[in-house]
Amino acid sequence: MTDRRRINGPSGGTLAPVYSKYITKDASTQIQRPVRSRAPNVLRKMFLKTGVTPSASGSAYLELEASKSTNTNTPGLASLSTSGLKLTCTVHGPRPLPKSAPFSPHIILSTHVKYAPFATRKRRGYLRDSSERDLGVHLETALRGVIIGDRWPKSGVEVIITILEGEEDQWWGDDRGRGHVTAGEWGMMSVLSGCITVASAAIADAGIDCVDVVSGGVAAVVKGQGKNASVLVLDPVPSEHEEILAAAIVAYLPGRDEITDLWVKGDIGNKELRSSSYEELADNAVQAALGSHRVLVAALKETADMKLGRS
Repeated sequence: MTDRRRINGPSGGTLAPVYSKYITKDASTQIQRPVRSRAPNVLRKMFLKTGVTPSASGSAYLELEASKSTNTNTPGLASLSTSGLKLTCTVHGPRPLPKSAPFSPHIILSTHVKYAPFATRKRRGYLRDSSERDLGVHLETALRGVIIGDRWPKSGVEVIITILEGEEDQWWGDDRGRGHVTAGEWGMMSVLSGCITVASAAIADAGIDCVDVVSGGVAAVVKGQGKNASVLVLDPVPSEHEEILAAAIVAYLPGRDEITDLWVKGDIGNKELRSSSYEELADNAVQAALGSHRVLVAALKETADMKLGRS
């Protein structure tokens, strides 16, 4: 039955038009595609803080540095800049399951990943779509091998992640038909990597026993400057590359040297990728996860010092 008292918005995603004087100017004044200024093996700067939500059992906030356009003389609008990554995570539990629930000898883990409506240039809906459900499944797989679930029989824990600002799948200029449009949702790879790291920090902040702290890392094979050249980079930003050929994301436990989740996307059998392989791509993703792990350990140590009253 239709609600006639309310004006409902469009059912699908919307994209607000951009009115900027820099779009109609000549090429010298237009905002150019951001170019990766970091070395292929260098990660973006990461900010991680725990205890941001007092009402939750554990919480954490993660933010990655955003890319900047090479043309600094034309500032443009804020919406034209390349977005970074901002995630917030809350953990509720462990708490007893309802009496009607069947007995479980281990803890029941549930994950929920949701984009905020304003997280990307294309406005998200209020209900979870297939990509958000996929992120939740991968996150649950990554965390299930970390938590020691036998210590909480007939209990449940909820991990809720809200993506305040997500990675774009391509540069905003490609939406207007200028440049090469990449196929595939490459931004999800970096988002999942950040979700794993921030969820691990929130679980540790909640005091849930784990075998180790898990961190996420992503690596990709991008098209180089040459005709058939390909470059393997860590922590890729889709808007900085004209074409991404393949990418891999891992959830890695450094203390046990184990991988709890692996997701590879792209074509490795291409002639352009003869110098790369699945093993090399996964190994570089592990190196990216080690870099995130160092930031994670430092953030947890800082939180522990504050709780113990150390200076």
